[in-house]
Amino acid sequence: MPGKHQHFQEPEVGCCGKYFLFGFNIVFWVLGALFLAIGLWAWGEKGVLSNISALTDLGGLDPVWLFVVVGGVMSVLGFAGCIGALRENTFLLKFFSVFLGLIFFLELATGILAFVFKDWIRDQLNLFINNNVKAYRDDIDLQNLIDFAQEYWSCCGARGPNDWNLNIYFNCTDLNPSRERCGVPFSCCVRDPAEDVLNTQCGYDVRLKLLEQQGFIHTKGCVGQFEKWLQDNLIVVAGVFMGIALLQIFGICLAQNLVSDIKAVKANWSKWNDDFENHWLTPTISEVLSTAGPQQNSLTGAPGPAPPSRHVFFGLGGLYPEPTFKNW
Repeated sequence: MPGKHQHFQEPEVGCCGKYFLFGFNIVFWVLGALFLAIGLWAWGEKGVLSNISALTDLGGLDPVWLFVVVGGVMSVLGFAGCIGALRENTFLLKFFSVFLGLIFFLELATGILAFVFKDWIRDQLNLFINNNVKAYRDDIDLQNLIDFAQEYWSCCGARGPNDWNLNIYFNCTDLNPSRERCGVPFSCCVRDPAEDVLNTQCGYDVRLKLLEQQGFIHTKGCVGQFEKWLQDNLIVVAGVFMGIALLQIFGICLAQNLVSDIKAVKANWSKWNDDFENHWLTPTISEVLSTAGPQQNSLTGAPGPAPPSRHVFFGLGGLYPEPTFKNW
């Protein structure tokens, strides 16, 4: 209709999604770098960085691995998501989405397998704890982790206090010269609320007193206590895992939406560029003739009419008439 103009909205990258993804990932990037730095610092303090073979010498789990692995994964994801969103880099955004999707499906598969193979998981957990009981005195970080678990869940050993026979310092063999023989770590002891100072020797010789054990130490295993804790806090644990899963899905969707926006903008640019080249850089016959100058009449020999007064400019293939609003 005359007097009215039609406006077509061109595709553009959404600023809200872009900068939300950027801010979301920069937090993870910083936290991941912090975890990684703590892990490397702990290894440096223990001399692991100067002796890499020490990583495999420990029989149990080195808790520093948790900081290094988690920090490394968070740093890589945070970097890809942060820089990918800020620079609108589709490769980094796709890498972020695929990597986060793999982590999500691994978590989902682990949860399903743990529910289906509960007995096998229980046996593996018993084996894992017993392997760490053997290495209790070999690493200070592992020792602190075991002490924390036994105090928090009020337990002792994987199945009970006798699991500490697996440790060379606490076993009850006659050849054991350790003062901790037939004892347990202090974290197995029942704490007296009236004590202001922690008694680290409360577990000495306690397994020799079979009838009095229950009054001095926790007699339940940590595997059973952990299962009981999961049942008592099932809603909270499920809520935490659901929250993590939703954050991962939200991050994947946000990154994929940003990739789609970037591709739409690039496609629009490509289309506009093709239209520009076809319109401006391909001269018509009349335009070529109009730039050739006055033509002589073949019958009279008189010069023909002068071409329109138009400037020419250099294109990709030679001289072309200057664009005018009529062409536009």
